[in-house]
Amino acid sequence: MAKQKPKEKTGNSTIALNKRARHEYHIDEHYEAGIALQGWEVKSLRAGRANLGDAYAIVKGGEIFLFGASIVPLISASTHVVADDRRTRKLLLHREEIDKLIGAIERKGYTLIPLAMYWKNNRAKLDLGLARGKQEHDKRDTAKERDWNREKQRVMRAKNRPA
Repeated sequence: MAKQKPKEKTGNSTIALNKRARHEYHIDEHYEAGIALQGWEVKSLRAGRANLGDAYAIVKGGEIFLFGASIVPLISASTHVVADDRRTRKLLLHREEIDKLIGAIERKGYTLIPLAMYWKNNRAKLDLGLARGKQEHDKRDTAKERDWNREKQRVMRAKNRPA
């Protein structure tokens, strides 16, 4: 028998994205946080059943928690546990990162928004963004700039095409 090569990972390690966050907020800094999960939640994440649409992070007692994220339980995975899909989950960060974030939130008026949830070394991680809310005119400017860049790309493609 020939030796089999180890299987390489195919597919994306991203579990969930918060697409609305970049539209609603100016993201100033990114932080990678671990998440304290229960067993049924890990199984649901592996099945890709997470939603970060209405989620945000809050500070309680010197710790940071993820609030509003939905992890829908699998029917087969949670038969013996009463599963709460929107429970508050603790985020795991270093103490100096937590202190820095608490200072920015309390003094400068920032908010913590989850941008993405992904796998890293078989552990679920959360990409947290330190963000400021956008005004309505900022959102319009972003849309105009995106449309202009799209139009520029179209013109450049048409120009570089051989006749």
